[in-house]
Amino acid sequence: MDVDYVIHLGRHTMETALLIAAPILIVCMASGIIVSLFQTVTQIRDMTLTMAPKLVGAGLTILIFGNWMLQILIQFTTEIFTQVQFYGQ
Repeated sequence: MDVDYVIHLGRHTMETALLIAAPILIVCMASGIIVSLFQTVTQIRDMTLTMAPKLVGAGLTILIFGNWMLQILIQFTTEIFTQVQFYGQ
């Protein structure tokens, strides 16, 4: 293993983590902006009002994109184990 491979592996790991987290982060950010706008218009300052839509959105996103996220994780894990096996010989 050389330095270039370690950098490639770290970059691939970060890209995979971002790819998996992106749908949940985008939905939570969008619901947070919508709830903040609603709170600003109505002048309601309730902390539970900000958390409930984010939790529901994150849950629905996991239900919708969960299979895709799992396939990405399985592909990444298989690739890593294959490379470990190659370097172990």
